[in-house]
Amino acid sequence: MAADHPHAWAARAIRLLRDEARQHGPTPLHTLRLPGVPGIDLHLKDESAHPTGTLKHRLVRALFTYTLAAGAIQDSTPVLVATGGPVAVAAAHFARLLDLPCTAVVPPRTPAAALDRITAAGGDWQYAERPPAALQEETRALAEATGGHFLDHFTDAAPAVASCGDPTLADELFAQLRTTPHPLPAWLVTGAGTGATSATLGRHLHRHGHPTRLAVADPENSAYYPSWTTGYSGYATGMPSRIPGIGRPRVEPGFLPTAVDLVVPVPDPASVAALHWLHTAGFPAGPSTGTAFWAACHLAARMREKGVRGSIALVMGDGADPYRATYLDPAWLTARDLEPGPHRTTLDRFAATGEWAGA
Repeated sequence: MAADHPHAWAARAIRLLRDEARQHGPTPLHTLRLPGVPGIDLHLKDESAHPTGTLKHRLVRALFTYTLAAGAIQDSTPVLVATGGPVAVAAAHFARLLDLPCTAVVPPRTPAAALDRITAAGGDWQYAERPPAALQEETRALAEATGGHFLDHFTDAAPAVASCGDPTLADELFAQLRTTPHPLPAWLVTGAGTGATSATLGRHLHRHGHPTRLAVADPENSAYYPSWTTGYSGYATGMPSRIPGIGRPRVEPGFLPTAVDLVVPVPDPASVAALHWLHTAGFPAGPSTGTAFWAACHLAARMREKGVRGSIALVMGDGADPYRATYLDPAWLTARDLEPGPHRTTLDRFAATGEWAGA
């Protein structure tokens, strides 16, 4: 390809993204066996092992590839994102890889630690001037005014992963499961933020004809559980999720309800109890992983009651480091009425005896 060809830079940029994926390789698959449920293995697909410490890393890499392939980002295009969370950190990481400026438009109450992570990854940030509900619209308008590109992870994540996400999370997971005693788990469990991960897993199951079923673990204030149970895609709660990275006040375009076999509502204190339990067990997980683990234990208890042996694989979407001053701090939890309380006792009893008292 000639150096002055208009597509040359985009092609080089996409190669850099693919090289980054190959360099780090598949994320680990951990196995957890509980004495109370012999014959049922719990596998954790550890997405916190990505360089930016989160499941959003592979999603944002696919978004960049998708956008570059469409010609929407050129060699000096500013990239803007509407979040102060892991997507912003991953966007800053990849923008720095491609030598592009990146700005996160963040809600005014974004914690200082989150802003520091964006800066450390090579990005800039600025506070939004409009209410949180208008964050995406404000960022889109700013991108248009500055000649930048708005990286809309809610609208574009699912098509980006579907077309530019190879190898997908599902591809990696099932390749790793081949060497386990139960290579086709009874359940896959994940949370849903954009909906792209659950859609990717569901499409993989349907495409390959696996008997594995897909469960979405949903925190409080999220629209996914009531929408899935009622079949009404326009359901909205008007309340933000307190579990970072998952749960939405509306059903996002990337969520594919037909790919989901079950949505498990999880109380927020139960998510916190589960992440603390996982820490004790040697898995330094974050809040969204706690949500998924609680749902996985619920499903394992159902399997035990029916005398079913097998495995459950859940997505460990985040790690502990960003949450040591928040979800791992007892005083912070008390101030927000998020103490683990009896939910921790439920997990301890389940791990030891298989008896499940959770909802």
